[in-house]
Amino acid sequence: MAKILITEDESALRTFVARALRLDGHETCEAGDGAEGLERLAEEKFDLLLSDIRMPVMDGIELAHQAAARHPQMKILLMTGYAEQRERADDLAAKIVDVVQKPFALPEIRKAVARALAGESCCAA
Repeated sequence: MAKILITEDESALRTFVARALRLDGHETCEAGDGAEGLERLAEEKFDLLLSDIRMPVMDGIELAHQAAARHPQMKILLMTGYAEQRERADDLAAKIVDVVQKPFALPEIRKAVARALAGESCCAA
């Protein structure tokens, strides 16, 4: 299975998503913001970056740009609860798999991750 870095500033949601993905056999690591996520990416190799867009310190857009530049083979899947944030991710179209709209149910995020790892677009644009 895959090694996934979850970058999300809401600890309850981060824990919820990590637990769900471990049920599918994935190994998960967690970061509370983009800067911490970038540090983790420098320390370890990941198959997928699953990141919130709106976070303190460094947002998911900047994290995705830096992660894609440093790790071009890694898949990137973003999450947001804000429509305007999803639009900000448009310039990342070649670098990310898709953007998952929050709130989502457990089966939705598990399916989105599975499709991202398979290289498929997971959500309707």
